[in-house]
Amino acid sequence: MRLLTHNFLASNVKGVSTGYPLALEVAKSSIKEVELNADFLRGILPKLDWRALVAATSAAGFPELLAAEQPPEAELFAEGGAEAEGSAIRRLHHALLEIHVEEGTLVCPESGRSFPILKGVPNMLLHEDEVRH
Repeated sequence: MRLLTHNFLASNVKGVSTGYPLALEVAKSSIKEVELNADFLRGILPKLDWRALVAATSAAGFPELLAAEQPPEAELFAEGGAEAEGSAIRRLHHALLEIHVEEGTLVCPESGRSFPILKGVPNMLLHEDEVRH
């Protein structure tokens, strides 16, 4: 599971009003390099919850990768940034698309319900008594 995926997942257990962001507990992760696409990052940035991404990045073992506050777009998309090692856009790309959680758990902040992550796939299926009717 990429941290990009984590940023959009929420708990839908009956009785839960928020269920976001899910706490991330990482047992095993890997790095899978992918080509940087600045246009994709520019388009997804307004939809991201930066604080949830920072928390997930830290939980995955990279606490210093992202700044606590989202950098301005001018810094993220500065000319030549995509080629510069360690630039803000490279760090964002790495956090969102290259860090993969292979094994772990997602935990609902409201109910404490755990959702396992196995072989990189989060299992968000609910038990019958947890479904809203």
